[in-house]
Amino acid sequence: MDLKDIISISGKSGLFSTVGKSKNNVIVESIIDKKRFPIFNTNKISALSDISIYTYEEEVLLSDIYRKIYESNDGKATIDHSESTEKLRAKLEEFVPNYDKEQVYNSDIKKLFQWYNLLHKTKKLKLKKSEKEDSKTEKEIIKVDKSEKKPKKQISKKSNTAIRKQIPKKIQTPQKKSG
Repeated sequence: MDLKDIISISGKSGLFSTVGKSKNNVIVESIIDKKRFPIFNTNKISALSDISIYTYEEEVLLSDIYRKIYESNDGKATIDHSESTEKLRAKLEEFVPNYDKEQVYNSDIKKLFQWYNLLHKTKKLKLKKSEKEDSKTEKEIIKVDKSEKKPKKQISKKSNTAIRKQIPKKIQTPQKKSG
C-alpha cells in the first residue's frame, strides 16, 4: 500500500494529505471534503506510512496490514469500526495473528479499520510494486550492463530512487536561523 502523503492529526478526525509548505506551517487537505487549512509545529502529526502494529516478534507496518486486508477482501471495504470490540479484535487477528494484545489498544484497532474504510471510500488505497519486483528489475538492469561491459550511471540512479522512496518526507518546516 502506498500511504506516502497521508497523515493523521491529533485532535482532528479523519485523514489528511499534505498539499504544501510555508515558512511556519504545512498546508493539509482533508481527504473527505477537500477542505484545506494550515497546521503548525505544535500539532501532533502521524504519517500513516510510519505507523506500525506491535507483535510479539516485531512491528508490522500499517501498509502491510492494509495490503493483507485489501487482498483478502478483493479490494472491497472491511468490517465497520463501530462493530463490537471482540469482532474487531478477531478480524485483526485474521491479518496479524501474533499482535501484542497488551500494547495494541481497542482505540488503535478501531482507528485501523476506520482509516482503511476511509481510504477505500476515497480511493486512496493504492497497491505499489512489491520489493521483490523492484529487486528483479534492478537485477535485470545489472545483467544488461554487464553484457555491455560498460558501467552505467542509471543503476546508481535507480537504486538511489528506490532508497529515496523508502525514506519518509519530513513534515515539519525548517526553523528560522537566528543570528
